[in-house]
Amino acid sequence: MLDFTNAIEEFNNYRGSEKKKTLIYNNKKYLVKFPDPIREKNKNISYINNAFSEYIGSNIFKIVGFKTQNTILGKYTYKGNEKIVCACEDFTDNENILYEFENLALSTNPDKKIETELKDIMEVIEESKMIDTESTKQKFWDMFVIDSLIGNTDRHNGNWGFLLNKKTRKVEFSPIYDCGSCLNPILEDEQIKELNKTELKNLAINCYSCIKEDSKKINYMSYIKQKKNEECNNAIKRIFININIDKIKQFIDNIECISNIRKEFYKNLINQRYEIIKDVYKS
Repeated sequence: MLDFTNAIEEFNNYRGSEKKKTLIYNNKKYLVKFPDPIREKNKNISYINNAFSEYIGSNIFKIVGFKTQNTILGKYTYKGNEKIVCACEDFTDNENILYEFENLALSTNPDKKIETELKDIMEVIEESKMIDTESTKQKFWDMFVIDSLIGNTDRHNGNWGFLLNKKTRKVEFSPIYDCGSCLNPILEDEQIKELNKTELKNLAINCYSCIKEDSKKINYMSYIKQKKNEECNNAIKRIFININIDKIKQFIDNIECISNIRKEFYKNLINQRYEIIKDVYKS
């Protein structure tokens, strides 16, 4: 596991609720995410598991074939305490700028505050003159399907977006980033041990996106099973064949610093959701 303790530190200019540093390691710039001290309060573990969630979620997107932010599991020692961290490579540079969807929403309709209501998101995509509408819709729904597989509860308007090349003015869907809220990062190993089959199934199927329909958060599995959204249905048809469940499980098994209990938990959740998506694909 890489040790980022002595990496060069720069002023941090990344947003978000988690504790983070901007570090230069081997001449590459990383956003390094630390355990959230607020969410750690009153817990018996030395870190929460958002680093694992970030790393696994990002790599599942990569396994499926998405352009995805490179992530590395590492360690960082602060005042004698070693923390597990996830280093996320910065995919922007002097030529390529990230514009999050919320920025596009603000500029598209200055008279309306856009939150995570699905209808509003689709309106922005359709109205904006700066992006390709059909391509963006497809990418959005492809992302939605894999977010449902990993149980990402926080794909809000500030953690997906577009890359603008300043020279060519080309705009494209950005690499996937910010997957730290997938796979139930708050659960400790001791809590996982106590889960029975019914409770595991409930965690798998009762997982909600922060995207809303009619002001209610979308339940991923229910929404997919209902097959009422043709664009979501088409996304499943497009990308299901790229979901290599055996490769995903093998990837999880090969992560050395995660307990076997947690590995089995991750694989169980993902597999149950995979079977639901597969049934919809085959129907």
